[in-house]
Amino acid sequence: MKAAQIQKYSKDIKAQIVDIPIPTIKDNEVLVKVKVAAVNPLDILNITGSVKLIQSYDMPLVLGNELTGIVEKVGNAVSGFKVGDPIYARLPLEKIGAFAEYVAVEAKAIWHLPSNVDFVTGAGAPLTGLTAYQGLVEELEAKKGQTVFIPGGSGSFGQMAVPIAKSMGLKVIVSGSPSAKERTLDAGANRYIDYTKEHYWEVLDEVDFVIDTLGADEFDRELSIIKPGGRLLSLRTGPNKQFALDQGLPKWKQFLFGLAGSKFDKKAKEKDVQYRFIFVRADGQQLEKITTIMEENNIVPAIDPTHFAIDDVNDALKLVAKGGTKGKVVITF
Repeated sequence: MKAAQIQKYSKDIKAQIVDIPIPTIKDNEVLVKVKVAAVNPLDILNITGSVKLIQSYDMPLVLGNELTGIVEKVGNAVSGFKVGDPIYARLPLEKIGAFAEYVAVEAKAIWHLPSNVDFVTGAGAPLTGLTAYQGLVEELEAKKGQTVFIPGGSGSFGQMAVPIAKSMGLKVIVSGSPSAKERTLDAGANRYIDYTKEHYWEVLDEVDFVIDTLGADEFDRELSIIKPGGRLLSLRTGPNKQFALDQGLPKWKQFLFGLAGSKFDKKAKEKDVQYRFIFVRADGQQLEKITTIMEENNIVPAIDPTHFAIDDVNDALKLVAKGGTKGKVVITF
């Protein structure tokens, strides 16, 4: 089968198309015939080795973190799935490989494809959906009636996070570009801040939570609007000691991440705010809940119109690295 591989970590954003055997499955796995794989900034971090302290890989490595596909074979210990079922998944961190014609994956990491999306649009849902769900439920422990602000939340993450937050009974505020205002409000946001007209740190205060999609440069501004006892969850700023503890990482990594995140932890503590960082994991049971939310709210992720096949994987990676896409970039098989 065709697959996109790297032989080693490199600053050169480039994969190699190879021909490798179709994987064999274990009793707890299914073999999936990949229909569409989504390309994420995480794939570029995997190529460069930027996240190898969080998750390192043996080489060569088949790239790709999320997909839609059809169940081709079912392991002896698997229930709930049969040959021919359309599924979607964020692949387990320790065993990625969506940029291939087939992938063997644990059944507990997948779920049935939502009925309101096709293979293409569905490929844009699992990673951002799970990030939003795990962030809101596990990291923030958000409760009905509380307020969450998502700066820069008009992109693919916000598409999933806004309706998931609304389904939990949260008040949702988003900042972003003027072109995304109507779409974000339609998705359920209570308030939209057009960053070309207003500065969120001048018009907001006393929010319970901030989910940061912008990175370390915004940390102080985001911190300034959170009420005492609140939490700031970042998708980008970087891990801290709490993250290392939550992940069960060894002591030396706890020390390293504690050192790296100490300035953010210190600033947050001075404001009586907790700083959290998330690195999303696979979870089929959570995908089941996300599926219900997608179907009830008819959430259809935006997909960039540029067409890529597996042979075009490097063009797809370059487009994601460059930014400015019009939705999730996908590779169609």
